[in-house]
Amino acid sequence: MTAILETRHFDLYYGRRHVLKDISLAVHPNEVLAVIGPSGCGKSTLLRCFNRMNDRIPGVRTKGEVLFEGRPVQELDPVVLRRQVGMVFQRPTPFPMSIFDNVAYGPRMHGRRDPERLVEIVETSLRRAALWDEVKGKLRESALALSGGQKQRLCIARTLAVEPKVVLFDEPTSSLDPAATARIEELIEEFSASYTIVLVTHDLGQAARTSDRTAFLFDGELVEIGETRELFQRPRDPRTWRYLSGADERGAQSARLGRMRRLRRGRPSQKAGDASR
Repeated sequence: MTAILETRHFDLYYGRRHVLKDISLAVHPNEVLAVIGPSGCGKSTLLRCFNRMNDRIPGVRTKGEVLFEGRPVQELDPVVLRRQVGMVFQRPTPFPMSIFDNVAYGPRMHGRRDPERLVEIVETSLRRAALWDEVKGKLRESALALSGGQKQRLCIARTLAVEPKVVLFDEPTSSLDPAATARIEELIEEFSASYTIVLVTHDLGQAARTSDRTAFLFDGELVEIGETRELFQRPRDPRTWRYLSGADERGAQSARLGRMRRLRRGRPSQKAGDASR
């Protein structure tokens, strides 16, 4: 199967810090790929490589390739690329304007000016994001008045309005309550019929419920990737098993707490590299 997104022996550095190490993976059309791993392992950094969001960070350098539909993303105009490879961020980020104008913003930026067509796009996008029935009577009101879950679905609608082929989700439910989280998960499952989804999540249950395949990253390395049920039930690498059983995350949390305690006591970190982690 031809990949819609692919990395080939891809490395990324923040200054001298080696964040992603020789990553090679392929994302297939209309699949949901979950990316899991401990905090700081490079999940969000990898996600941002697919639509060149890391280009904005000073000191970033890369080796290897990232491809969209077989073409290196560095050869593509970032604006055009981000229309095709949309992104929904961890925290809902509605613009300080009306609900209608939030959804119409992208189409207008890409040349859509016909008022009737914009009305159609806004309604269709809000329906796809399961928000239309809740906001259809207040489209001209501020988007900032929506609840957290509604704001995130509005951001999803805004992403869908420019008709992407891929949607990248970076921890989209981390700030939402359980009911709002469940609704976003339902949407992700529904979207796979029309879009390719890459989902970064700390929630292992969410990865198990929503994804077709799962990739496990650890310390910037792609440890393994495979069918979600197979990876969760029969991981091939001991590091995957330890993470799924909670051992590595507890260890990472303990290390973070230890560094915080040392900082509060005014003591230096025991390892020279701790300050950069």
